[in-house]
Amino acid sequence: MLVIHILAGVALLPQFWSWGAVATLFILYWVTACLGVTLGYHRLLSHKSFKVPQWLARFFATCGALSAEYGPITWSGIHRQHHKYSDTDPDPHDMNKGFWWSHIGWMFVDVPAENNVRKYTADLRTDSYFRWLDKWFLLLQVPLGLTLYLIGGWSLVLWGIPLRLAVVYHVTWLVNSATHTWGERPYDTEDNSRNNKWVAALTFGEGWHNNHHAYPSSAKQGLQRGQIDLTWYHIVLLKRLRLATNVRIF
Repeated sequence: MLVIHILAGVALLPQFWSWGAVATLFILYWVTACLGVTLGYHRLLSHKSFKVPQWLARFFATCGALSAEYGPITWSGIHRQHHKYSDTDPDPHDMNKGFWWSHIGWMFVDVPAENNVRKYTADLRTDSYFRWLDKWFLLLQVPLGLTLYLIGGWSLVLWGIPLRLAVVYHVTWLVNSATHTWGERPYDTEDNSRNNKWVAALTFGEGWHNNHHAYPSSAKQGLQRGQIDLTWYHIVLLKRLRLATNVRIF
């Protein structure tokens, strides 16, 4: 984690800046944060909010694995425990233990939730590719790095891997920390979840977190008027292309 953040700082040195690097960052940010984490890991795999063909589920899981936030099985298993025990001691990123604990601190200790993943992911472990991704997800950065280097040298590598990972990490972690600290609570849920428009803007709609905790199986999280949920628009497109079925709302 320290190396990633140091290299993210190196990426911002003037000699590594280019419009190609900026484009690489934004494209891979969309691929990993939106298609991978929010649509794939979260709404598709963790909550079964909709269904897609197996090949497409594996594609979204691969995009999620490129985020280097665990593999699809471990990520989903931990997240399912977060919902079951939200903001209580068994919750791996319990907000009552402090902002920084829920944002990043919990990842530097052995939380019981990691040992309980198998209990909560029997459905996902039936897929051999998901099992492979869960074990080897970090290796995906190697072919990605080689591809970026061949296209545009170290500039694209630094912006496309360490800088992108640092940005994706902290933005997605805000859902654990900021949306359990600041925002509005239209639903009286038994946790600290809140709707935060700034986090929603950064996370393709994941910031409507109080809505999500009220209706965790809903593919649509921007439930109130004016709440933009870009991940939901992706799901709508998949539905129109007849690639998404059994789309759940509320």
